[in-house]
Amino acid sequence: MKRDDRMTDFRTTRREALKLAGGVAALGAIAGAVPTAARAAAPMLGVSRPSIYRFKLGAFEVTTILDGFVQGNGPHPTFGANQPAETVQALVAAHGLPTTRHENPYVVTVVNTGKELVLFDAGNPKGRMKTAGHLSDLLVTAGYSPAQVDIVVLTHGHPDHVGGLMADGKAIYPNARYVFGAQEFDYWNKGDNIAENRKATRELFMQQAAPLAEKSTMIKASDEVVSGIRSAAAYGHSPGMLAFHIESEGRRLYNWADTANHYLITLQHPEWHVAFDQDRDMAVETRKKTFDMLAMEKIPVVGFHMPFPSVGWVEKASTGYRWVPASFQFNL
Repeated sequence: MKRDDRMTDFRTTRREALKLAGGVAALGAIAGAVPTAARAAAPMLGVSRPSIYRFKLGAFEVTTILDGFVQGNGPHPTFGANQPAETVQALVAAHGLPTTRHENPYVVTVVNTGKELVLFDAGNPKGRMKTAGHLSDLLVTAGYSPAQVDIVVLTHGHPDHVGGLMADGKAIYPNARYVFGAQEFDYWNKGDNIAENRKATRELFMQQAAPLAEKSTMIKASDEVVSGIRSAAAYGHSPGMLAFHIESEGRRLYNWADTANHYLITLQHPEWHVAFDQDRDMAVETRKKTFDMLAMEKIPVVGFHMPFPSVGWVEKASTGYRWVPASFQFNL
């Protein structure tokens, strides 16, 4: 077959093209006449956020669990209480945060040493707010049962830390022993000189924590909880708050409890007051000393009120310090 003949074989005449076009149009009309099942749009599912994160620290496993969060007006005057509102608002706006609304997370830490399952703080009581008090349920989701918890360490006596110790008069962690800072426990248990705005805190402490005294060990700063976990003084936010050094096979982590309550404001300006702090000047000094130590020694941190998963580092900045969230370092 000649080249021109081959080309002729694939040509379509104008009459044939019109026939083909008419056939396609007719097919479309027929398809349109056939009823089809209604296709609904995918439903809106609402906001979803991660609530469990686990990583290795030497031979230990560390899990952070989002007990919940609270949203409200702010950040001023809760943060930067000794500063004009405009100054605080300018800082958060410069970093892309809202100037009149704020969110505060509650993040609990669990350390499995291989011998003991250690829970740091017990989160909020169920019913305190709709968006928090989920620790005991999420602990199961994370792979543990409350009965498996060997030790519950209470960093201090505020409601978001001790509120999840008991339910209906019974201990949520029935097989655990409890560890309190002696200074902190005595302050709330005795109830002397409790400020008016903390009387509800004391009442909750007496309901949730005081009944567990007989199953509790009272410690002071620098005491060891178990091998690899040692306390450190972090006074100011509350009279006897403790932080904790956690170390396994040369890998270190510092649980600073509520030393910092805001990842931007209290790190960039540790000298700014926080309304939650009982002794605000002492809290400032604790923040400065803690941030200096962590930045100099490059120790990673887990913080109760840091953005989930609440693990990161502190770096010295031109103004104060900055929070550097962990990326994949702990996954390797």
